[in-house]
Amino acid sequence: MNITFRQLSYFRALAAQRHFGRAAATVNISQPALSVQIREMEAQLGQALVERRSRDVILTPFGRLILDHAERIDAEMRSLEETARWQGGRAGRLRLGIIPTIAPYILPGTLEALRSFDISMDVHVQEGKTDRLIAGLSDGSLDAAVMALPVEADGLRAVPLFEDRFLLAGSTARLAALGASVEALRPDGLGGAQLLLLEDGHCLTDQALDLCGRGRGHAQIDMGASSLATLTRLVAAGFGLTLMPELAARTETRGAPDMQLARFAAPEPSRQIVLVRRAATPEAGWFTDLGRVLARVGGALVEEMRSGEKATHRGANQSRPAAG
Repeated sequence: MNITFRQLSYFRALAAQRHFGRAAATVNISQPALSVQIREMEAQLGQALVERRSRDVILTPFGRLILDHAERIDAEMRSLEETARWQGGRAGRLRLGIIPTIAPYILPGTLEALRSFDISMDVHVQEGKTDRLIAGLSDGSLDAAVMALPVEADGLRAVPLFEDRFLLAGSTARLAALGASVEALRPDGLGGAQLLLLEDGHCLTDQALDLCGRGRGHAQIDMGASSLATLTRLVAAGFGLTLMPELAARTETRGAPDMQLARFAAPEPSRQIVLVRRAATPEAGWFTDLGRVLARVGGALVEEMRSGEKATHRGANQSRPAAG
């Protein structure tokens, strides 16, 4: 028996498309050539793989069994390619995905650290929402991804990096309207305040809705912004309140100085930032090293935010006149 990996890939395409013409287009060969390859497979195996109909094809029971084998072989081949790419664990092309509410803030420091750590590492970054990154990890187009828990997908392994707490962001007038309650503020205690969030599909939006106890149909919810930068400027202009991650707070405040921030009462709401890879990916030094760099850079950014607040509070206390 002499069945090639290429023939198996053609068969997988046919099983996915259920049509010779469409399958041929996905693998960049002609329809007659694809048909010949499938017939050669059937001859080698001694049984039909598909039932040919006028408009489409369907797998035979034997074809479904062979498809299972083809999928497993493809997964093993991708694993082999990954192992070959990572020469000693720290060389080759790293395909890294990052969600948009993390990427602009952590990437500059991370890329600088990676370059100084190992100049042979060729990093290709893909920014995308959580669902897209999970799909990329699952199909092998990404090696790892930075996102926030929960990661709801089988076959993935998540390693914690750092905690990113949420702050309440709004204009001076919006925060003042909350009154004395701001000192004991909880996300679910915003009353009828207008809440501005990122467009649907961002995990930050899901987390904010859950923390604030509001559904997507709530009258005081506006999910229209496509980035934290846009959201920040809307909030600074007084259009509503939002939950701002510590990771982004210093950068976004510089871009919108009229935006004010307030901390929630303890325990402060937060998100857990994680580095995710396929569980089937062989253990390698690159993943551990990348996690350490990300944890160090991200942890430093949130700690800088907290330290800056403490310094501001100390300065304010020292400027008060002494009682006497």
